[in-house]
Amino acid sequence: MKVAALLFVLGIGYLTFSGLFENSIYYVGVAEALELTPKDLTTARIFGTVKPEDLSQAANGQGVTFFLADSADTSRVIRVVYKGMVPDTFKAGAEVFVEGSIDHANTSFNASTLVTKCPSKYQKENRT
Repeated sequence: MKVAALLFVLGIGYLTFSGLFENSIYYVGVAEALELTPKDLTTARIFGTVKPEDLSQAANGQGVTFFLADSADTSRVIRVVYKGMVPDTFKAGAEVFVEGSIDHANTSFNASTLVTKCPSKYQKENRT
């Protein structure tokens, strides 16, 4: 009975530990992502602002290529390539989160996920 309980606790502990570390993704700004090497970072979640320059959407809405600017230093940008459904709220100047991998050879970010930050008009107003 004690051995079975011990094995159960160890099994749950292992699953929790491995689940946390296998699915962990770094959250970085554009400037920080540009500093990291492929060895340091294989998968990332980056936040920034969509630049209006060189913004091109696929004709069928299934993808977009754009430059993402760092929130603190807008001169630091990374090219993002996303092949998927583009949110309706995606546009130049929008704040977005992209998740994927950095391609240092092409100095671009291959995004598997693209999420726009909710505009303030959807946020609940403070009522006093």
